[in-house]
Amino acid sequence: MSDELLINVTPMECRVALIQNGTVNELFVERTVKRGLVGNIYKGKVVRVLPGMQAAFVDIGLSRTAFLHINDMIWPRNQPTPNVFELLQPGQVLTVQVMKDMLGTKGARLSTDLSIPSRYLVLMPYGHHIGVSQRIESEEERNRLRSMIEPIQTTHQLPGSVIVRTAAEGIPESEIAQDMAYLAKLWEFIQRKQKSIVVPSLIFEELPLPQRVIRDLANEATSKISVDSREIHAKLQEFVAEFVPSMQTRLIHYPGERPIFDLYNVEEDIQKALQTRVALKSGGYLMIDQTEAMTTIDVNTGSYVGGRTLEDTVFKTNMEATQVIARQLRLRNLGGIIIIDFIDMQEAQHREEVMSQFERMLERDHAKTKITQVSELGLVEMTRKRTRESLEHLLCESCPTCQGRGYVKTAETVCYEIFREILRYARAFESKSGFTVIAHPLVIDRLLTAEAPAVADLEHFIGRVIKFQVENLYTQEQYDIILS
Repeated sequence: MSDELLINVTPMECRVALIQNGTVNELFVERTVKRGLVGNIYKGKVVRVLPGMQAAFVDIGLSRTAFLHINDMIWPRNQPTPNVFELLQPGQVLTVQVMKDMLGTKGARLSTDLSIPSRYLVLMPYGHHIGVSQRIESEEERNRLRSMIEPIQTTHQLPGSVIVRTAAEGIPESEIAQDMAYLAKLWEFIQRKQKSIVVPSLIFEELPLPQRVIRDLANEATSKISVDSREIHAKLQEFVAEFVPSMQTRLIHYPGERPIFDLYNVEEDIQKALQTRVALKSGGYLMIDQTEAMTTIDVNTGSYVGGRTLEDTVFKTNMEATQVIARQLRLRNLGGIIIIDFIDMQEAQHREEVMSQFERMLERDHAKTKITQVSELGLVEMTRKRTRESLEHLLCESCPTCQGRGYVKTAETVCYEIFREILRYARAFESKSGFTVIAHPLVIDRLLTAEAPAVADLEHFIGRVIKFQVENLYTQEQYDIILS
């Protein structure tokens, strides 16, 4: 698989697209005025302890207090879970790290178990073990990496756990040692700063998006990293030379007049990723609905009738859907609970093949995924780790017309609401003055045409004149009734 990273930079935002075999599979957006918080380390103060939830709210200097649960705190795991009051008190000062960004109305989620990443390693200063990424499958390579860590860690007098990242596979000991030296300096800096700053304050800020993406995603499969900003390209050259020297020859500046995201139709894919309906090449389609509680994905055959039998058509549609769903999860950055309704298949072998392929497709995902079970109704239930906002939440807001419902009342329904409201007004006000209805053009048009007989009957019933006035700025559901 050939990967490319496209980095688009403007003064307002930075966007990064991961291209795999010519297709956009992941998109990262970081706006200058709203940088992500995940990985940032703060010196904070406990504001309120919630014994019923075994959690606390912590002020780290953001617009909303952050949330810290006892499961994300450090305490001896071989002991029973303590009461939160044994670990936290209001006013207590803590060093914490953001695990999840602020999502919707929720504050950031915190942990006291710090995790500091470098190119090949992750330092967890308060841990007591050495781990190797599960994505490194060779047992010989795992043993090689595990055996070299402890001596290097001892040399740099670095406390805690060290996790070896997937990128370390095949990397010589000298480069691993260089990475460890960087972590040692960084941990020393964090310790020194947390003693000297006031509360609440930022101690350590995670790298900007371009550097972070190269650190986390660039690997031997990455053939090219294209940047359309000379300034950022220069900064990335320094970063790559120090931390990822293998990428030096692959990092290029893109000077072209054509926008870099147009090269692979990234802009078009972004627009498609905000739509509910996703077309399949076969003629089938997906319906993706994202709510606060969960995301649902429905698979449909649509116009596809290419199979020899109905079962064959359904099977081929579901097999194609597994690839598209896995890609859409990454592209849209959908997280939390996800329910997938594949088309019902009669043959057990077909069901097994679809599930097996879906699991293989999910293996490429950088976020942790887990298929929990297939329900009695044939629904696939899964979870995907959510650490940042989805593409939809990042780029969109609730529709002011429908308030996020996805539909509006018909003009007919609004007309009948107006009739009921006029009846209430007629009973409430003894005055013989008439009424003026101010509403959306489509509503007024219906009142003067299809509902004209009803309007005449209503005028006769209440003994008052009803006038109408168009207001183009009103939504279809919005209206006012005033005394003439």
